[in-house]
Amino acid sequence: MEYMNPIRGIALKVTAVALFAVMVACVKAARESVPAGETVFFRSFIALLPVMLWAWVAGELRQAVFTSNIKGHAWRGVVGATAMVLSFSALGLLPLPEVTAIGFSAPLMTTVMAVFLLGETVRIYRWSAVVIGFCGVMVMIWPRLGGTGGEVTAEEGFGVLVALAAAFMMAFAVITVRLLARTEHTMAIVFYFHVCCSLAALVTVPWGWVWPDLATWGLLIGAGLFGGLGQIVLTHSYRHADASTIAPFDYTMMLFALATGWFLFDEVPTAPVLTGAAIVIAAGLYILMRERRLGLSAPAPLRRNTP
Repeated sequence: MEYMNPIRGIALKVTAVALFAVMVACVKAARESVPAGETVFFRSFIALLPVMLWAWVAGELRQAVFTSNIKGHAWRGVVGATAMVLSFSALGLLPLPEVTAIGFSAPLMTTVMAVFLLGETVRIYRWSAVVIGFCGVMVMIWPRLGGTGGEVTAEEGFGVLVALAAAFMMAFAVITVRLLARTEHTMAIVFYFHVCCSLAALVTVPWGWVWPDLATWGLLIGAGLFGGLGQIVLTHSYRHADASTIAPFDYTMMLFALATGWFLFDEVPTAPVLTGAAIVIAAGLYILMRERRLGLSAPAPLRRNTP
């Protein structure tokens, strides 16, 4: 029997975020020669190995493959795969810290979507946080849209739009997970997510898949393994602490993104990105605090919708 241990839960959560950060770094490096759809396939398909091994060791193999809602899983997979394609595409167009920071707008979008799709009640406090958070997003993206009068390439402007679309689809994916979690086991949601994403990614084969060189093979396999391991550690973190306790540590991803971007890709974030990210993170943390008081949260092991 596992007992609640908040310190261990926090440590595992930060470890999971670090594993996801390594996964993202592998994806960004692989994107230099491999299209986004192909990276989504390997990130999802290879991740099945550690996920299924974990399910077997935990005695949850039956729960992983049993489902009463295959259509719901397929829909969640399509949404998740789309989010990953967009996110991985953005990584090929913008610096890693910037894509990460824009991705933090997803919880703000989830709050808005929950009103219309789940019938949740959002009062003035959370609406205020959402508005402030979107102001932070504008601070980040305004220079990329030419708002400061500086030179901006069409690629950078397009990258911002792709990153925002990825955040929107991530938010939509959280909504689908909340719906699935009403009837489906957590392990089944994880398993079918990776299966459906793998199948959905195969649709992109006609759009320029390439045969990777040895180094790129290593990056693609690494993305899948680190992504799968991150999911395992993430789930274990929620077995040691309440979701409301460790969910805020999702935002440590920004620290890992800054370090990875700086040391591996020579990417230095601009002042608007840092300022906007701080505003968005503050708004997100406030929304988490309000959700904790109201008892509104996504299923614990799936709280983070990392690609």
